[in-house]
Amino acid sequence: MIVLFGLVLGVLLGLFLDVRIPDAYSLYVAVAILAAFDSVLGAWKAHLQKTYDSWVFITGFFGNTIIATLLTFLGEKLGIPMYLAAVIFFGGRLFQNFATIRRSLLAHKIKGEHHEEV
Repeated sequence: MIVLFGLVLGVLLGLFLDVRIPDAYSLYVAVAILAAFDSVLGAWKAHLQKTYDSWVFITGFFGNTIIATLLTFLGEKLGIPMYLAAVIFFGGRLFQNFATIRRSLLAHKIKGEHHEEV
């Protein structure tokens, strides 16, 4: 739950504070946010599956973000859009994690409704 609180707090701070990202860094920030959000959804999924480990979350959060940013940087230096690899990978995992979370929440809701009927 603290992960979701941190996510909401970060989004609210970003919306209400006048933070300007220079155009030169916008691609890096976008890819880093995508990787970080993937880690947050992965942590939420692990929490629902009762396999959450804070060290796994922290290392994955920073590791994924750093790797995605470095991949973007390397691609820019080579003149090829390597950031797309991060976008495809983390984007795909985002949707997989969301689907798992959704199914888990629906299963809990359905299971709860069956208990009420009995």
